[in-house]
Amino acid sequence: MEINSRYKQALQVQIREAYGRVVYTYTTHLKMMNRLVKKNNIIKYIQITLSAISTGGFIGAIITSEAALTCIGGLFSTILLAINLFFKDFNLLSEIKQHRDASDELWMIREDYISLLTDFEVLSEAEITSKRDSLQKRTFEIYKTSPKTDSKSYSDAQRALKAEEEQFFTPEEIDKMLPAHLRITRAETESGNQ
Repeated sequence: MEINSRYKQALQVQIREAYGRVVYTYTTHLKMMNRLVKKNNIIKYIQITLSAISTGGFIGAIITSEAALTCIGGLFSTILLAINLFFKDFNLLSEIKQHRDASDELWMIREDYISLLTDFEVLSEAEITSKRDSLQKRTFEIYKTSPKTDSKSYSDAQRALKAEEEQFFTPEEIDKMLPAHLRITRAETESGNQ
């Protein structure tokens, strides 16, 4: 029995570590996606601004016959062309979608790990290893097809998870999100007063 107990403890350690890796990867994909969304928005705003200035310059030149406005329109049009050429091979929207899809799939894996850890004490070792193996295979399939993240996104995820506890809630925070009749701290306070 001692060996089985140690084996079950080792399983729990392994599952907890796998859960931690999935949470890190999930959060890293979210951070990467958010950075790409910001980058895409900045590029679009720059393109819109440059397009408006160059068009305004050309329209102003036609109306006023000012050569300076033609030069301004031409300069901003050239800058816009350079930016468009530079970013023509970048498909940020596709990359954003890939990171969103990866994080969505990893969210479900994360929740399944939480369920496995919740049910851990009532499951047999065979049930635990079967669920663990299934989760590992599903996680591998997601990792195999998901886009790579970068060190900046990993650092952002690390800070969010460790310092800001981004993926976690205190019991009080959860209670504030639930309707009053489902709150645990209120129920514990009332039962303590009786």
